[in-house]
Order: sequence, then structure tokens, then C-alpha cells
Amino acid sequence: MINYNGNFTDKFSIHFNNRGFLFGDSVFETIKVVNNNLLFWEEHYLRLMSSMRILRIRIPNLYTPEFLENEIKKTNLNFNKSFSGRVRLTIFRDGKGLYLPESNEPVFLINSKETKETSFNINSGNYKVDIYKEYFIQSNLLSNIKSNNRLINVLGSIYAKENELDNCIILNDQKNVAEFLNGNIFIVKDKKVTTPPVSSGCLDGVMRKKIIESLKQSQILSFEEKNISPFELISSDEIWISNSISGIIPVTEYRKKRFSKMFAQTIVEYFNKKILES
Repeated sequence: MINYNGNFTDKFSIHFNNRGFLFGDSVFETIKVVNNNLLFWEEHYLRLMSSMRILRIRIPNLYTPEFLENEIKKTNLNFNKSFSGRVRLTIFRDGKGLYLPESNEPVFLINSKETKETSFNINSGNYKVDIYKEYFIQSNLLSNIKSNNRLINVLGSIYAKENELDNCIILNDQKNVAEFLNGNIFIVKDKKVTTPPVSSGCLDGVMRKKIIESLKQSQILSFEEKNISPFELISSDEIWISNSISGIIPVTEYRKKRFSKMFAQTIVEYFNKKILES
């Protein structure tokens, strides 16, 4: 079931004038839901509104946190009252036009997928990654938002499959580490956690923010936000992928080196405790 601007349908088709389809003129959020509670909804909402402002899509007074949250929950209730899974909330600019839009009015689209996962889980098997070098992301503001322009992520995912990898690390135009194909990157070395700043071109990730908050409160690990050279990866003790759906995915293999997942497990347990408290 899909919620298209407040109307429910199970037979949705994209109009040929849809600007999200034609030009990638849209933004989206992917949200983890546990028992029909939206995890980190405030952070997702604030990022969505910021992305709309950057793309100059008008924000109606109707688009309050309560309104959009309620629309998401109504969509989830088509599955069951205790829905657990993932939700994608997409907002695209409505109306016709070529590159120059004829309107800046928004339309929202909500689609849900039930997974019945009620916590974050550490992957038990091998997770192998490498660097994707064919294309680079730009270290600017447009790279920080979740827009429908994700070609480097698509091509990198194809490269990963062709080379029997689980994921790839993306570099920016300065040849520094930016992020993974589907999340932010953290490295651990001598009990210090490092992640690239958003000025590197990485996504301004919600889970990234929550991990940084937890690290700053922790007495176990120190934290630093700085540019990361690809040469630093091989000497790390741990490498993590972070995103809102999986939480933390620890890398186990990079260029034949094996990595620990001890501290990743500690952080995941912290977030699972927060879910139980919510």
C-alpha cells in the first residue's frame, strides 16, 4: 500500500511529468520503524525540511512533524498495528516544466516495507569492502542531502556485485574518504573513532549524528571528526558503516586484512537499549 499525498492506493503509477522521475528533483528519508514508532523521527524531519529549503521546494504550513508522522503511521497500519520495518518518505516538486519548474509546490509519497525487525543486529558473517574509484562525489552541500540523484551509488553497487564485495567506500573529489554506498563511515584506531566531516561531501546522516552523540557521552572511546586518507583504512582496528536502517555494520575484511567488531557491538547494544526505553 502506498500513500500518495494523503490518498492510499496499491496501484500507483508515476506520471510522465513527475519531476522526481524526469530530473531527480526530489528528496527522501528512509526511516526505521519499530512497533509503529518512528526511530529518530525528529532528526529525519529536520533533515528533510533542510533538504527542501536547499532545493527551494516550498514547505507548506501543513507539513508539521505531527502531520507527516501521522501519514506514515496511517500507511503502516495497512500492514498491522505493530508494524516494524522501513519507510521511505519521498517529496518531489510538483508540476510541469523543463529544468525550470513551473511550480515549487511539493507532493509526498510514502511506501512501507515490513521486516518485523525490532532491534539493530550485528552481522554475524563476513563483510568485505573495497574502494570504488571510477567516480567521485563532490565535496559540497548538494552531496549532504538525500536526493534522488544517486547514480554513483547505483554504479558503485553494480561494481561491488561484479567484484564479489558487500559494499564500497566512495572517495570525494579531493581523493579523501567520504562514505560508503549506503551509509557513513567510521574508523577505530587505538580506541579513537574518526569520521569525515560533512564538508567532505558525505551524507549528513541521522545515524551518524546519533553515533557521534553517544561517543561524546562515552568514557570508552574518544572521537575526532577529520578528513580520512584512504591509506588510514588498512591500519584501522575497526571500520563501520552506519545508516538508519541497519544501525552499524562492521566491516570484517578490506584488502585481505581482517577487522574486529568489538566496539561496534558495544555501540549497537547502546542503541538497542534506547529502543527498549522509547
